Amino acid sequence: MIDDTTGQEPAARPLRSSFDRYLQDKGKGRGGEGGNYRRNAARELERFAEWAAGERGDEDWTGITPEEADHDPTFEDLDERVFREYARHLSGDRGLKQNTVQTYYAYISAWCGWCVNEGYLEAHYAQRASATAPLPDDDGRKPGDQQAWTPEQRHALTRHVDAQAREAIEAYTTLPDDVDPLDKQRARYAALKTARDRALVVVLAYTAVRVGELLRDPDDPRRRGVRWEDIDLEDGSMDVYRKKQQWDAASLPDPVISPLRSYRKLIDPPTERWPVFPTLDQRTLAELVQEGLADRGEPSEAIDERRGEYARDLLVALDEDIRPPSITTDGARSILQRLTEAAEIDIEHPKHDYLAPHGGRRGMGEVLVRAFGYTVAARYLDNSEEMVRERYSHIEAGELGDVATEALNEIDSIDP
Repeated sequence: MIDDTTGQEPAARPLRSSFDRYLQDKGKGRGGEGGNYRRNAARELERFAEWAAGERGDEDWTGITPEEADHDPTFEDLDERVFREYARHLSGDRGLKQNTVQTYYAYISAWCGWCVNEGYLEAHYAQRASATAPLPDDDGRKPGDQQAWTPEQRHALTRHVDAQAREAIEAYTTLPDDVDPLDKQRARYAALKTARDRALVVVLAYTAVRVGELLRDPDDPRRRGVRWEDIDLEDGSMDVYRKKQQWDAASLPDPVISPLRSYRKLIDPPTERWPVFPTLDQRTLAELVQEGLADRGEPSEAIDERRGEYARDLLVALDEDIRPPSITTDGARSILQRLTEAAEIDIEHPKHDYLAPHGGRRGMGEVLVRAFGYTVAARYLDNSEEMVRERYSHIEAGELGDVATEALNEIDSIDP
């Protein structure tokens, strides 16, 4: 079959010629331009292409093309021996964990399967037993996905953010009437920041919502962050775009309602489409306000004068209804790093030195499994019961250990 755009047989085409189309098929959003999978797959495909061309590996590695060949690696150069060698390359002494090697290889294997369906390859070489033989055994764990906030850590963090918010809100609401307007604005901004941080922490700590469902993902335009229109404080629910690619309602338990209600009253969003957790980045807000006012026909001198009337650009945005973006998932991690340090919480984890967002979800899962079992926990976590049982298998193992201990004690207590 000849490719209409290049006039080449698919097998004779360079490997990189397939990447854009593959990534578009695997991407999310309009035109397949978004999504974490697309970003990660693009990175690993580029690494594979560099390795295939001899640009990665030891000094003796010259790539997969024959020495006499004068072309970039093509699909004709691929066979199961190539993928076996790449599996050996990934498994080499590069400091990668077992499951990380498995993950990296899986991206290349998925691309290989797609290439078979598209006619570039005759067989799924990457899944041949001889190709995968050098890969290490999967230890069943996902890198960085094991931290769980303990009850003590959750209490320490929520107590800290609550104290900070209460203090800042009281300082703002008890200001005398004759206080300087800019000082009042500074106090309001401090109250808004601490109230936002408190709301973010309690939502992560108690709802078990994935951070990617709550905040903005720059790589996925559908994940624009939760807005006030998505929250119903009376019913105790929040609409989020789930991992399964559909909107669904998440529960808001009692510890979340009051902080959100207090925060909403304080920020008083001009419309329901405002993000619940807006960015407070100064540069972003400054550019946003300047562009927003300029689009409305304001001259630059008037814009500078208008901004000079406010202590912070966020307050200009609120008054002028210039909607800022939500904080990103990376932004949430930075906030939690700051708050964990400020709360002086001790963290013992091989990867994270702070209370990471996914740890709040996992910690809540621990609570639910222990209190109500796997079925209820699976519904709350928006996961299958099978997956919940797998991820929290240590709880069942501990409970079975207690049963075994009790049985042994009962046997030992019987007179011979």
